[in-house]
Amino acid sequence: MKKIVFAAIAFCVMTVSAQSQTSAKKILVAYFTMPESGGVDAVAGASRLVIGGKVSGNVEFVANCIQKATGGDMFAIGTIQTYPGEHQPLLEAAQHEQKTNARPRLAAHITGLQNYDTIFIGYPIWWYDMPMPLYSFFDEYNFAGKRIISFIVHGGGGVFDTVEKIIALEPEAAVSKESFVVSRNNVARCERDVTAWLRGLGMVR
Repeated sequence: MKKIVFAAIAFCVMTVSAQSQTSAKKILVAYFTMPESGGVDAVAGASRLVIGGKVSGNVEFVANCIQKATGGDMFAIGTIQTYPGEHQPLLEAAQHEQKTNARPRLAAHITGLQNYDTIFIGYPIWWYDMPMPLYSFFDEYNFAGKRIISFIVHGGGGVFDTVEKIIALEPEAAVSKESFVVSRNNVARCERDVTAWLRGLGMVR
């Protein structure tokens, strides 16, 4: 009889432990942003936002809205190299990276990736594509078995085929096609839309 009781207790402990591990799975909000020192355009722009005198990246603003609604952890995708802050030099640097299929070295790395089951990934559109640091990011990590949801800021031309490229880069991940897409002109007023989008995905805490 005691053996049965002990076995039952052990089973309950194992079940609770498994449930705890499952519930411990978290959300990661990863984003690449590059706030310019001034000016944007429809080709490489979608990067700078000023609210209350504070300058931040447009993508960073959307990332913060997602974090606020979901309680996820934040991760800034940064590079070892420093990009120009002025608009035209940044345009030229981004175009050169794209033409040479560059893979900029990342400055920080995700720890405990196994603890996340949903990864939000945000980026601006640069020259009709993701910035090349995003390719470095996808080269570095295998998101097999994880859910990837993108959020994208553009300068007027839309997202092009960037989501399809993520699907190709991460074939074993569940890449959602229900991305949040916003023009740079509407970022400052998009928090309500972000929350509505997350609610539709069942991601609001």
